[in-house]
Amino acid sequence: MNMAYESTRTLDLILSEIDLSAIPDKRRKAFLKRVDEYFPALFSHFLDLYGTRYDAYVHLRALMDLLAGFQVPKRYEGMPADTDPWYLSQNEVGMAVYVDLFSGNLAGLIERIPHLEELGITYLHLMPLYLAPEENNDGGYAVSDYRTVDPRLGTNKDLEALAKALHARGIRLVLDFVFNHTSDEHRWAQAAIAGDPRYGGFYFLLDEWEALDYNRTVREIFPQVRRGSFTYNPTIGKWVWTTFNSFQWDLNYANPDVFVSVVGEMLHLVSMGADVLRLDALAFVWKEKGTVCESLPKAHTVIQTFNLCLRLAAPHVHFKSEAIVHPDEVNRYIGLNECELSYNPLLMALMWESLATRKTELLRASMARSFEIAPEASWVNYIRCHDDIGWTWDDSISERLGIKGYDHRNFLNRFYTGRFPGSFASGVPFQENPSTGDCRVCGTLASLAGVERAIEDRDPGRLGDAIARVKLLNAMLLSMPGLPLLYQGDDLGVLNDESYLRDSGKREDSRWVHRKALTETDFSRAQSPESPQGRIAKNLREMIAIRKAHAVFGVSDFRLLSLENPHAFGFIRETADEKLLVVANFSEHTLSMGFDVPAFMGVRDATDLLDPIGRLNMGALALAPYAVHWFHARK
Repeated sequence: MNMAYESTRTLDLILSEIDLSAIPDKRRKAFLKRVDEYFPALFSHFLDLYGTRYDAYVHLRALMDLLAGFQVPKRYEGMPADTDPWYLSQNEVGMAVYVDLFSGNLAGLIERIPHLEELGITYLHLMPLYLAPEENNDGGYAVSDYRTVDPRLGTNKDLEALAKALHARGIRLVLDFVFNHTSDEHRWAQAAIAGDPRYGGFYFLLDEWEALDYNRTVREIFPQVRRGSFTYNPTIGKWVWTTFNSFQWDLNYANPDVFVSVVGEMLHLVSMGADVLRLDALAFVWKEKGTVCESLPKAHTVIQTFNLCLRLAAPHVHFKSEAIVHPDEVNRYIGLNECELSYNPLLMALMWESLATRKTELLRASMARSFEIAPEASWVNYIRCHDDIGWTWDDSISERLGIKGYDHRNFLNRFYTGRFPGSFASGVPFQENPSTGDCRVCGTLASLAGVERAIEDRDPGRLGDAIARVKLLNAMLLSMPGLPLLYQGDDLGVLNDESYLRDSGKREDSRWVHRKALTETDFSRAQSPESPQGRIAKNLREMIAIRKAHAVFGVSDFRLLSLENPHAFGFIRETADEKLLVVANFSEHTLSMGFDVPAFMGVRDATDLLDPIGRLNMGALALAPYAVHWFHARK
């Protein structure tokens, strides 16, 4: 097949059949210019996914009609494509929040914008706020209606008002694009239950033997909750593919009708003001019998095709990948043709690992293997998030260091749930397997770093260490290449919230221990300079301001350092004008580093941005317990 010829012929036919006359002339010309650039790739990807379908052309034409009719929000009309993407700038700092827990509702969130501005937030990720079932909603990730805001949070108009208020203050809005599955209460699922043949094809409705056949090779995500990846529905007499929960029905992307319909939902989120869409559970979207049905080649094709749809209809919007898979697989989703932004779960897990072991060898070795990505893309680095901590690293790397993966994960689970002698942490196990002890870990940043236990023990020394650990982690987060993302409440130093244990709908899900409803007391306590929370908040505000003041924290060359001391971690960032040396001590002991900082950096003089008044002694550098330094020099 001559792909270029077939693409041109197909496009000419589509454009002759869809009506572009209602589109204003300027917008139509801009769209057609983008069509010339992106349609050949869209055509190729669509054929790869659906070329064997008799109705492929019908759905491709419907897709182009949908994309042509979408009106780019006015603030982005005529804006050229990013030549220097905003997300690479040192000015960008993000925060993820649950609307109800952070501010009560969307109107209340507008009133919280001054707090975000004071902190320096430029990127606000709202956890799922769509209509979802009252009980079984997986924290909002079981969506009943992508086009309706949960009435408990407000209305669609409230969301649009919030987006407008955020944009006026230079804060971008990030929304979740939950496209692997819907709630079983979604109108598509309800139509399938009612016997509608079109919507029955939106999901995997299988006979028992088919479900068993798939189950032989797919892994169980939450085996402590239920076995297998399928749920029997007695009304239709079929087994439904439900990867995560029985009430979350996986969509069938082998059906082009599903793809086009989901693009419609995606564009609705853009119309509500989204600047970034977080792709939830993207590794699971393509299924093939006899495989693990994760990160298959066509899963990437689906995401790349979604990306092309954005380039055609809303080129100002970017994707953020949520791929909690093997580190090598995480990196394969990152790039301009797929997801320009990506969560960095490896960095989160291994910073906590380094604090527990007081050693940084696994962190450094893993970053040397997996941290480098395309220069036009960006990591979204984080210490905590709405979810649990899973110990995701490449076992082949840990084995080379003499670390047995299973045993080490077991140690980390015991350490961060406070079950290991000498542990400073107050974490809670999540999805614990009582027979093996396997689990993941939940808790706020402050509680996991030891603040909670030190306060309970009324030990000023241990409290000082705990606050130093928080500062160390935040300093690493803000100085690493990538966009730093804070989780609500961690900026205020909040502790674990055990009130979820008194709620029958939440007590089985320990992730609620760090999903605290923030109160005025939490905000006011963080304003008190003498309180632990105030000290944490002050350190964070100061470091964010320093980051924004120096371009070296943005686009710059990055080099990991091989430091002789196993408890220390360091790297250098460099631009044409600036040089930054970051050195951190992940232990409670003073370390002698054996090098002179200016000489090591190759400069005459250097200043510690985190302690500019302090005198930088010539000779061997000594690192205090849990110390972190940002040594900076102008060239």
